[in-house]
Amino acid sequence: MMAVLMDQVLIALGMGVLGAVIFAGIGLISGSDETTTLAPLTLLVVLLGVPAPGVLTFFLAGAVAKHMTHAVPTALLGIPGDTMATPLMREANFLRNLGVPHIALRKMISGAVIAALIAVPMAVLFAVLLAPFGDVIKHAAPWVFLAAAIAIAYFSAGRWAAVLTLIPFVMVIVGLQSFTGQYGVKLSVSYFLGIAIGPLIAALFSMLAPAERAKMRRDQVRTFSLSSDVKSWGGFFPNPLKVLDRQQSTWTAITAVISSATFVFSPVAMTVIMGEIVGARIKHVYHRLTTVITARNGVTESTYIAEALIPLIAFGLPLSPVAAGPAAPLFNAPPRFSVDSATGQVHNLHSLLSTWEFLGYGMLAVVVAILIAYPFTMNYAHRAASYVSRKISHEAVIATFVGLILVIGIWEGGALGLLVIITVGLLGGFLSRFLGFNIGVQFMGFYTAVLTVPAMIALLSV
Repeated sequence: MMAVLMDQVLIALGMGVLGAVIFAGIGLISGSDETTTLAPLTLLVVLLGVPAPGVLTFFLAGAVAKHMTHAVPTALLGIPGDTMATPLMREANFLRNLGVPHIALRKMISGAVIAALIAVPMAVLFAVLLAPFGDVIKHAAPWVFLAAAIAIAYFSAGRWAAVLTLIPFVMVIVGLQSFTGQYGVKLSVSYFLGIAIGPLIAALFSMLAPAERAKMRRDQVRTFSLSSDVKSWGGFFPNPLKVLDRQQSTWTAITAVISSATFVFSPVAMTVIMGEIVGARIKHVYHRLTTVITARNGVTESTYIAEALIPLIAFGLPLSPVAAGPAAPLFNAPPRFSVDSATGQVHNLHSLLSTWEFLGYGMLAVVVAILIAYPFTMNYAHRAASYVSRKISHEAVIATFVGLILVIGIWEGGALGLLVIITVGLLGGFLSRFLGFNIGVQFMGFYTAVLTVPAMIALLSV
């Protein structure tokens, strides 16, 4: 028994290290969307048969590491590291204009360390409190997904446009399922991948249209100004509590707890809201800027951790924007993980790991990510930002993920799998761009199509 446990811990540790290293590097690349990167690689890990603890630590360590290193392009180059870094840009640009981007960077990633350490136990606690309602929610899964889809759509950028767009989007998914079913091809992962890379597919198709291509054309090479490197501590691993003052640490902890509890809301929205709450209570301009950017980057960690762990532990159903998006392979990755469309019964990490295992492996993943990403970012951010901006081709990174997605699509459904990925991705990408019908809402639309629509048909046929 002890030998088996040690094997599981070693696998979890190894996968956590792998996830932290990979996504610490990806986070340095500006514009590397979480869903487009985290989701496909996590799906690959699941389909390769990695044990459940390893799957969990890979995802969590990757998410935590990415939301530390995404601070590098955000603070030093003035471009968002990913989607979650977008709400940080206002304060980051102000601090760059003041000549202290290195201060902004250190405050951001130190806040991320504190928030990540708080978010795991808080997420487990909130999940335990919600778990008694788990069986009821599972049996009511079709209607819960419908309600969650409408709520998440309403709180997205599209508001009522996103809510109404759910209807045709769901109908397209149902129609595609019926079409592929006529040829004996049952797809699930391909829909997921199509939604995940929708913005990328839409951008690639837009380049083929003369009018859109003209808008994208640039007359000169994009340039960035990188400030000088300044180190204000001794040793390799600084203490985050010394990088932050007491008030900044306190606000980071408070916002981490609050955002861990509100797991059903958009993580971007929570980042904005928490920053506004903190900023309204601090008068001094410079201290307000540094405190807000610290708390906001902490919220990027706590929302991702909580929105993945709480639905996973309490219900086994992806009932949050993160669970339905980047963390979706933890819930539904046929043939290994599944959510039964008829009964709402699940077979995924929810049924494979205990609550204590979620806590233990979750803390392991966070600690591993901190030990790898935090000292690396604090000590080598300047050199890393310079190297990435000069040497790393953004197009090459995109091509790598496109190749990975093509392989998985062909594996699941051959030519039909590829057609579904392109169709769903193109539709979802343009809906996201023009109507604010974002990826999280689209994933909830997918689950509505596979869970709620069959339940509605069965109810009407009685």
